[in-house]
Amino acid sequence: MEAPRGHLPRLLEPLQYWPRTLRLIWAAAPGWTVAWLLLLVLQGLLPVVPVYLTRPIINGLVEAVRAGGAWPAIEPLLWLGALMFGAMGLITAVQSLIGWVRTAQAELVQDHISALIHKQSAAVDLAFYEMPEYFDQLDRARSEANSRSLALLENGGSLIQNGITLVAMGALLIPFGLWLPVLLLLSTLPALLVVLATDRRYHQWWARVAPERRRVQYYDMVLTMSHFVAESRLFGLSSHFQAAFQALRRRLRGERLGLMRVQILAQLGASLAAMVVAGATLAWMVWRTLQGQLTPGDLALFYQAFQRGEGLMRSLLSNAGQIYSNSLFLGNLFGFLALQPTVVDPPAPVAAPVRLHQGIRFRGVTFQYPGSARPVFEQFDLTIPAGKVVAIVGANGAGKSTLIKLLCRFYDPVAGSIEFDGIDIRQLRLAELRRNISVLFQFPITYQATAAENIAMGDLMAAHDQPALEAAARAAGAHEIIAGLPQGYATPLGKWFANGVELSGGEWQRIATARAFLRQAQVIALDEPTSFMDSWAEADWFERFRTLTHQRTGLIITHRFTIAMRADIIHVMDKGRIVESGTHHELVARGGLYAQSWATQMQASLIEKASPLDDTMLVAAVPAPVHPSDLPSARESLR
Repeated sequence: MEAPRGHLPRLLEPLQYWPRTLRLIWAAAPGWTVAWLLLLVLQGLLPVVPVYLTRPIINGLVEAVRAGGAWPAIEPLLWLGALMFGAMGLITAVQSLIGWVRTAQAELVQDHISALIHKQSAAVDLAFYEMPEYFDQLDRARSEANSRSLALLENGGSLIQNGITLVAMGALLIPFGLWLPVLLLLSTLPALLVVLATDRRYHQWWARVAPERRRVQYYDMVLTMSHFVAESRLFGLSSHFQAAFQALRRRLRGERLGLMRVQILAQLGASLAAMVVAGATLAWMVWRTLQGQLTPGDLALFYQAFQRGEGLMRSLLSNAGQIYSNSLFLGNLFGFLALQPTVVDPPAPVAAPVRLHQGIRFRGVTFQYPGSARPVFEQFDLTIPAGKVVAIVGANGAGKSTLIKLLCRFYDPVAGSIEFDGIDIRQLRLAELRRNISVLFQFPITYQATAAENIAMGDLMAAHDQPALEAAARAAGAHEIIAGLPQGYATPLGKWFANGVELSGGEWQRIATARAFLRQAQVIALDEPTSFMDSWAEADWFERFRTLTHQRTGLIITHRFTIAMRADIIHVMDKGRIVESGTHHELVARGGLYAQSWATQMQASLIEKASPLDDTMLVAAVPAPVHPSDLPSARESLR
């Protein structure tokens, strides 16, 4: 067992993030960082010049008064005054220059951190997106990373600058007593410990309430985004979510203010102790001046140096506390960036088949989603022959969509293998594997971009190939829809940005299908491709799909048997198992689960007003595929 650590080591834990943060800043903007550091040194030294000149100017004034204002006594004062004026002007110029450098540096650092987060989000396993803990960690990394890194940059610069100035001021105080700089440092240590402890307590609270903060964001999204508006107004949900938002914010706000109250009281006590020390020290110096041990110039120099030193110590205290706090939050960023994916390229990848000859095989696959106790598949076997169109049908939750996720290697099975022509897909490079697969997911993305750009997302290398885009659109039945838009393929889709045109669910689905068709992949997998289409368009759509998949392998997951019936092979899934396989005619003749479901769908679509028929009669009456245009005649034959 690990030995318990003391309180102080726990306080110093964030120090481990400082070198990594400095490396991150250097990687983002090396040239600007060098310029920034040089200017910080200059800005740290320049304030000492006016303070140092205070003593000769005050003493010179005393001598000038004693000399009755004679020119020989005044002339040196003018030169000293000009030197002080020049130093103050240079301080102002350096401050302006460092502001410009800091802004450029901050922009580069912010973009660099965003790129790191985006890259890591794209690299982690899809399994991470199944876990609430991942979203908490992502929120902690993303919501604070940019602002905290820039604040760390700002506070680090101030710490360096103020530290240099403080050392120089301390050098001015040493002639009055070696113990004075030490006393100045010791007087601020209690306040520093208070800041470190309270910042750590706040960070622990902030990390603990990450789920609540995300829920606040969710409530805000429900109340403000168009996706929720219609249902929210119909069911009168706005007041419900407003009350939930306010209640949660009230609790978080109360906890935050409670932490602040404790912090302010502790800081007030530490500040009062520092003031007592400073007052006693200043009184001692005044007494020495009255005793004739110091000149008025010495007292003025001491007062300015000590006052500036005390102010610098407060600034350093604030800088150190803020750096400590920012380091705590940047620990979340580094923790997120340290996540390691398990679905990765193999150490010795095998080349993917140029063209499938045998097909795809699921061999003894066992799989369950992360955090789930119930396996989706156990010893699952399935063969998808090359060059064939295979349909998978079954009830919701049977595992149909999971097949596509495993095929794309978004997850790896717990046991068993998935093979392309006998090659385990885990032996292939991820990019090469996925390049060979095109998928229309069950809930396709509606990109807020032009119609052409929406289709081009399927293959960015064909983004400027207008004939290819139009061919994919025609194959998906989307060309006529796009041709009717105000700017054709250049029309922005969606309502997030100006001049956008919104489409219906079925139209969006055709656009997404065109996106899947654009990619010249060996395998085309479609998950509920006609769920938003009316039944009259299905037959035409499937004929287009047949043409497109010539010499390619097609996989269709569907609830519509009028689509499944046209496939070369139909597999019926139930509770993670293949329970029936065959052609439409074979399965109907077998009278099993497929035949029962087929009869139910046909009865619902063909006999709207007639009296109910026995399933056996319906199966016998509809032995062959029915085109939607033949439905009325089929109904007459049943009568």
